[in-house]
Amino acid sequence: MDSFRPSPHGLPALTRLDGTPVRVLVVDDDPDLAEVLCGALRYQGWEVRAAGDGAAAVAAAREVQPDAVVLDVMLPDTDGFAVLRELHAVRPDVCVLFLTARDAVEDRIAGITAGGDDYVTKPFSLEEVVARLRGLLRRAGMAGQPAAGPRLTVGDLVMDEDAREVTRAGELIELSPTEFELLRFLMDNPRRVLSKAQILDRVWSYDFGGQAHVVELYISYLRKKVDAGREPMIHTVRGAGYVLKPAVR
Repeated sequence: MDSFRPSPHGLPALTRLDGTPVRVLVVDDDPDLAEVLCGALRYQGWEVRAAGDGAAAVAAAREVQPDAVVLDVMLPDTDGFAVLRELHAVRPDVCVLFLTARDAVEDRIAGITAGGDDYVTKPFSLEEVVARLRGLLRRAGMAGQPAAGPRLTVGDLVMDEDAREVTRAGELIELSPTEFELLRFLMDNPRRVLSKAQILDRVWSYDFGGQAHVVELYISYLRKKVDAGREPMIHTVRGAGYVLKPAVR
């Protein structure tokens, strides 16, 4: 793991919408690693709490109501996936970044399928953890968003960016922060074919190491929510990418 260094880009402070510090819970049974992570996150001006096992993590989440959780997959009393389910029961919209020593694609997909928003594999740089957390918090509405209009409309699909609500034909669609940001990008570019590389760059805002399968996974999530039981709006253009366009009536 690399030592933490302040960002050379002078990143702006990230706060909650009410101006108070972002609250982060770090869950790892390695006390040395947890201490270093907490120090790096406090350097961002955030309030940070640490927990060494799953039970302590859930108890801490009930107390502090974190905005984001850095969650190790392997814990002494349970696994991170089980903890995630309990965390979502406490705070459904919490952002979750998994830490894992597992590098297999199926393990990464398992983490995201379980409801995690992102993951990093050990060993990692602290700057990478901070950057990914900042990206998750921005997608969750914890920071300023692009100065587009507050409402996007494509056919009968409507996104209210201020309220962070999406409806189709008047029916509310519940989206995770990452799903919301992906749909926003598609709706910002109706009828335009977007490549997986463009989507990774815009939605995840960092080099994802060519893990284009994550885009495929999230597109499938969106289709289940936006297109389920309706005329499809999200289309695959083989060899090129994806496009959102009004449904054919």
